[in-house]
Amino acid sequence: MGLGVAAGLAAGALWGMVFVVPRMTPGLSSVDLTAGRFVSYGAMAALAMAFTWRKHRWPSPAQAASALGMSALGATGYYLLLALSISAVGSEVPTLIIGTIPIWVMLLGKPQGLRWAALLPGLLLTAGGLALMMQHTWAHASMGITGGQEFWWGVALALAAMVSWTAFALLNAAWLRRHPLVSATEWSNWLGIATGLGAVCLWLLLGSESNDLLALDGKAFIALVCIATGIGSGWVASILWNLASQRLSVSLCGQLIVSETLFGLMYSFAWDGHWPASVQWLAALLFTLGIVASIQAHR
Repeated sequence: MGLGVAAGLAAGALWGMVFVVPRMTPGLSSVDLTAGRFVSYGAMAALAMAFTWRKHRWPSPAQAASALGMSALGATGYYLLLALSISAVGSEVPTLIIGTIPIWVMLLGKPQGLRWAALLPGLLLTAGGLALMMQHTWAHASMGITGGQEFWWGVALALAAMVSWTAFALLNAAWLRRHPLVSATEWSNWLGIATGLGAVCLWLLLGSESNDLLALDGKAFIALVCIATGIGSGWVASILWNLASQRLSVSLCGQLIVSETLFGLMYSFAWDGHWPASVQWLAALLFTLGIVASIQAHR
């Protein structure tokens, strides 16, 4: 269990980087950044398999289809829904909706033998932390919200994105349990190649023109960021998450997703060069206590 928890927390630490990366690449659209990250993830997965092809097994047609479906749920499809939602209503409301994913994964992935009373403390602590962290965001968002069809369309897209990643977390864990002979690294490589193919399609459909990308300032730095997040937040984090999913229940993995928010906040504060506000410190404390309570409940 200890290795699974460590792997889940490490995956959250790597995923947390994507919260600050867009601010490090001004001028690059979120579609282009995400496509670049996922293409780098796919390229790394393909290289890993190519250089050690004798040690790797290739997926069956059914397994390849599963990898394509999972990559759409957890990566390209999820992001496409989120990006369209943000373009419709801005970033605040979608962020609030996406922030509830850990709670849904915890609720839907509860082991049969675990009593709700044991899971409740961690769930309440996590919900309290989310509520505190989001209250300012909601206040700012509500001042700029306008009614109408576009707003509710954006809310529907954000809800669909939330459902997409929640479904990925549940189905991915179930798939790994059904295929114990497939290692976390192997499955991550298959997912990576599938995700890379999806990212190419995403860029061809919604990405910027090549000439516009080549005209950006700091092209080398932008490329480095895409590669670093593709390998770190994509390939490595996927291996770690699959490792955690093989060793832990879905509900505990759902709780560990909160670490992504914690690390993302830490990176953002470090980038801005200032300390969190008191309410943010309290929210981070509740997140941490929620993780600890959930680990204790699953022992």
